[in-house]
Amino acid sequence: MLRFGQPSPGGWNRKCLCPFPLPRGQHPQPSYGFPQVNEVVFSPGDSHCATCSEDGSVRVWALASMELVIQFQVLNQSCLCLAWSPRCCGRPEQQRLAAGYGDGSLRIFSVSRTAMELKMHPHPVALTTVTFSTDGQTVLSGDQDGLVAVSHSRTGMTFRVLNDHQGAPISTICVTRKECEDLEVEGTDLWLAASGDQRVSVWACDWLRNRCELVDWLSFPMPATTETQGHLPPSLAAFCPWDGALLMYVGPGVDKEVIIYDLSQKQVVEKIPLPFCAMSLSLSPRTRLLAVGFAECMLRLVDCATGTAQDFVGHNNAVHLCRFTPSARLLFTAACNEILVWEISGC
Repeated sequence: MLRFGQPSPGGWNRKCLCPFPLPRGQHPQPSYGFPQVNEVVFSPGDSHCATCSEDGSVRVWALASMELVIQFQVLNQSCLCLAWSPRCCGRPEQQRLAAGYGDGSLRIFSVSRTAMELKMHPHPVALTTVTFSTDGQTVLSGDQDGLVAVSHSRTGMTFRVLNDHQGAPISTICVTRKECEDLEVEGTDLWLAASGDQRVSVWACDWLRNRCELVDWLSFPMPATTETQGHLPPSLAAFCPWDGALLMYVGPGVDKEVIIYDLSQKQVVEKIPLPFCAMSLSLSPRTRLLAVGFAECMLRLVDCATGTAQDFVGHNNAVHLCRFTPSARLLFTAACNEILVWEISGC
C-alpha cells in the first residue's frame, strides 16, 4: 500500500510505504502493532528494494510501483539485518540477499529463484549487521558480542573470525573498493567495523588471497554521564562515496556531531554539528548529501558541498533507519514499522 503525503519544502516529496499487508481501507500507521522494520537495501540497478523485520520476514518490492513481489519467511526468528549482493557478483538474474537472524544464523536467498540457497551459523548470538564484499563472493557479519565473521557466500564456510571489538555489539560493517593509494597497504577492498563502545577499525583485505590488514583504529570518548548507558544511540560509520580517503562517524560522544576523518592524513578534518544525537546515517552515492535521522522524529539533510542543512518532519517515532538508493533519487527512512520514501529533485 502506498499513500502520498504533502510536498515538503526544498523540492522533496514524501510517500509512505507500508511493509505489511493491511486490511482494506486502513492506512499504514505505527499504532497497528506490526513489527519493526530493521533494514532496507536496494538492488544495484535501482529496480527493487528489500526490507527485513522483527517477524522474520524478508520482503522484496518493485521500486517503480512500490508493490510487494517476493516474500521470504522464517518462523520464530527476528530478521535483524540484510544486504543485497553487488552488481559485479554476477548476472542480474543471480542477485542474492544475505539476511541475519536473532539465533546467530545467516541465510542467503536467491531473488530470481525465490528460494533459500544457503543457511550457515557463523555466530553464537544475534547478528547485528551484514554486508557483501565488493565482488559478492564473501559475506561479513557482526554480532551482539562484538565478533566479526567472514564467510564464503557460495559454500557457507566461515574462514575468519575477528574479535578485536569483542565486548561491544557491532553496529556497522561497511565495505568499499580500495581506491586511495596513499594508505600504502595491499588489498582490493577496504572495510570498517564500528562498535557500541565508540571504536572503529578500518581494514584492507584481499579475501581471495586470505589477506586482511589493519589500516587504522579510531576511539572516540564516551559520554561522562552514566544515566543513559542502557539507552545510548548507535555508533555508525561509513566510507565517503565522493572521496575514498574519508570516512564519516556519528555516535554517543561528548558533542553531537558528524566527524569526518581522513584515512591518509590519519586525523579529523571536519566536524558537522547536529541538533541531537544521531540514530541513523546515510551518504548519497552520487551527490554530496548526508542524511541523519534522530530520535526526535526528525530527519536532517546536509549538503556537504555548501555546508547547508535542512530539517524534515514526517515520522511519529524515532528515525532509526535512513538509506539512499544507488541512484540517489530516493531516500528511504524508517521509524518503527513505517517507511517514508522521499524523492530528491535535481539528482
